[in-house]
Amino acid sequence: MDELIDQYIHYLVVERNLAKNTVEGYMRDVARFLEAEKVSTVQDMLVVDRGTIVLYLSRLQAQGLSSRSLSRHLVSIRQFFRYLVDEKLRVDNPAEEIESPRLDKGLPRFLHEEEVRRLLEQPDPTTPQGLRDLAMLELLYATGLRVSELVSVTLNDINIDRNFVRTMGKGKKERIVPLGDYASEAVRNYLEEGRGLLLRGRSSPYCFVSRRARPLSRQAFWKRLKTYARQAGLSRDVSPHHLRHSFATHLLERGADLRALQEMLGHANVATTEIYTHVLREKVRTLYDRYHPRA
Repeated sequence: MDELIDQYIHYLVVERNLAKNTVEGYMRDVARFLEAEKVSTVQDMLVVDRGTIVLYLSRLQAQGLSSRSLSRHLVSIRQFFRYLVDEKLRVDNPAEEIESPRLDKGLPRFLHEEEVRRLLEQPDPTTPQGLRDLAMLELLYATGLRVSELVSVTLNDINIDRNFVRTMGKGKKERIVPLGDYASEAVRNYLEEGRGLLLRGRSSPYCFVSRRARPLSRQAFWKRLKTYARQAGLSRDVSPHHLRHSFATHLLERGADLRALQEMLGHANVATTEIYTHVLREKVRTLYDRYHPRA
């Protein structure tokens, strides 16, 4: 069984060319399913049927998992059994005909421009950590990078003279995103005045580093962001993805082309990017209701 799992991971990484975080997510869901259903041998997998999976998802739902989480679990299980069919270890995929739970199509949450301004005022530019954090926040808001892409930026990926950053997105697809002057200046100040003090003579290919000369982790950056959000008096729980949503929403508000935004965000399908047009429609509706005399 362990050998089969290793082969499946190899398939996801090498043949499907999936990102590390995606593979880890698939395997967490599959491992949870196999453990819950006491599937420990290839023979055990042969007796898993549609009912087994439906009951498993029902138990997860009873535990309070959201529709989105349930849908992700189903996708992970379906992909795993699809692999077993391809490898001739099963003749059918018991998860193939199970419908995904209905997802709540909530609009992406974003910060208003004034809230972003207050957030960006919080890092202390007189300290190496403050210079780093300001550069990361400015870069995140200027480019719409995912936090995993942000912490993976290397010195070779960023060109502050020509104002662009290169990143490797989902599916290991490379894209180049332009930078604004504020982000370029913040990154330049960090590289010239803060990064060397954090490294203390050590070297690292990564742009954003900790005091231990390691790349700053997603978790560490998230904690710093939450601290700054509290200091800025933001009532909502702010995550790195809210800055990504803010980047997209503010560009569209100022007339950005949807296809260009799709490229900058690294969306494979423009339909994913179109969610931000719904945000604008909601905003127009709110303004209409507030100000029209006969609304």
